[in-house]
Amino acid sequence: MKVTEMKKIVLTGAAGRLGSHLRVPLLKLADQLVSSDIVDNFGKLYPAETYVQADLASLEQMETLLKDADMVVHFGAFGDEGPFETILGPNIVGAYNIWEAARRNGVRRVVYASSIHAVGMHKKTNFIGTDAPHRPDTFYGLAKCFAEDLASLYWDKCGVESVCMRILSAAQVGNPRAVGSWLSYDDLAHLVERAIDTPVTGFTVIYGVSNNDRAPVDNSKAQFLGYRPRDNAESHAKSIFAEAGPQDAQDPGNMCHGGPFATVPLGNSGLAQLNVVDDSKTH
Repeated sequence: MKVTEMKKIVLTGAAGRLGSHLRVPLLKLADQLVSSDIVDNFGKLYPAETYVQADLASLEQMETLLKDADMVVHFGAFGDEGPFETILGPNIVGAYNIWEAARRNGVRRVVYASSIHAVGMHKKTNFIGTDAPHRPDTFYGLAKCFAEDLASLYWDKCGVESVCMRILSAAQVGNPRAVGSWLSYDDLAHLVERAIDTPVTGFTVIYGVSNNDRAPVDNSKAQFLGYRPRDNAESHAKSIFAEAGPQDAQDPGNMCHGGPFATVPLGNSGLAQLNVVDDSKTH
């Protein structure tokens, strides 16, 4: 069933791996889905879906993109650690442009793909909640901190609601960290749906993680959203732990929430340390 009076949802980063898995779920929530990215060839569109090529770094383009939108699901970004100059345009300036365009257009809510990397230097042995202080592990994580604070500011000063989803590991379970941090695509879609259809959210932070036995974060202060994940990575634990062998307890990559992002030098890829399968969904 579609959310009452939800006519238009905008999805940024729609050509990305996570965004591609959200297109069909979002089409069920509104009369019209506007998918946006910077790619030239987006491929086939679903009925009631349109594609707009737009650059997050352009406030003018974002203001046009968000015209008449009820909500924006903001997944567009440079999706890895990189030099600050690389992060600045899409992830920092782009975040400002999204919230400012939302304010100018009267968009009710921004549903934002934040990241565990905003708090990535906290130890996994600390069961951190949604109120954990920012402790970024990279320039990428720093940009997520900026966007979360921006979301808080635009709620307090402008009345634009935001749900900031600190996604842990939305990829196939392939390493010991993911046994606790995994977020399945089905649970991701469920989380985004709850972020959209909850009547009132104000400014809210919630962790994007499945119902893993070893999940290292606490969502109790965001229970009102009704996010109840179903999937559990524990079925992978025995084989993955056996294959990986003993972990170095002194390695921040094992001890910190950010995983390898906690160990790479600033500006260097964190994803290069992970075996992330590109399982983007095609039409």
